[in-house]
Amino acid sequence: MTGAALAEPTAAGSRGARLGRLVDRGAVFAGWVGVGMALVIAIAFELIIAVQPLVFLVAPFAGILIGGYANQRSERWRPRRRVLANAVYAALVSGVALAVMYALLRLLFIFADTGYPDFNRTDVNGAPTGIQCATGPDCTYQRYLAAGRDPELRAAGVTDGATFGGFVLHEQAQGAGYLIVLTLVGGLIPAAWRSINADPAMRQRKATTTAA
Repeated sequence: MTGAALAEPTAAGSRGARLGRLVDRGAVFAGWVGVGMALVIAIAFELIIAVQPLVFLVAPFAGILIGGYANQRSERWRPRRRVLANAVYAALVSGVALAVMYALLRLLFIFADTGYPDFNRTDVNGAPTGIQCATGPDCTYQRYLAAGRDPELRAAGVTDGATFGGFVLHEQAQGAGYLIVLTLVGGLIPAAWRSINADPAMRQRKATTTAA
């Protein structure tokens, strides 16, 4: 079997040469680009700006960019199923990467919370003074209590550090799922647009043929 037989032709060029049965090489490359983009987004909005809801606002736009790039990189316009597969693959990889990085950074701050500088203090003799907490969710729980959020926590079934830890894990798992869905939905938008529009090169050839 020749290399030509193994490759499924694209609208133009050879960058979309077939890789496996589902997606083009350009989509695989776009997926790796999406992983890098996810890292930048997570760091920017969790560490630098530290406004975590922005991650959820940015996720669908990230999906639009990476879903469009997957098919642009592959120079893919047809068949529609391959256009859709390319966008879904790149957006899904990007969404999973964003979800994992978002959750890990959030959990790192909580499970590595030592209470400094508010708790676990000592006096001049080295004796514990003030509120003491165990490193991890217990210290973060004490911070929430100090901020007056006890009624909110109790409404969610959180009464101590242990239940707070379980609550946080559930919350982050849920948030990670939302990020994956938002990124994936964003990735489907350029795929849908591309699948209902003809290849520009094909339109040009048709126009030239008609004019002739």
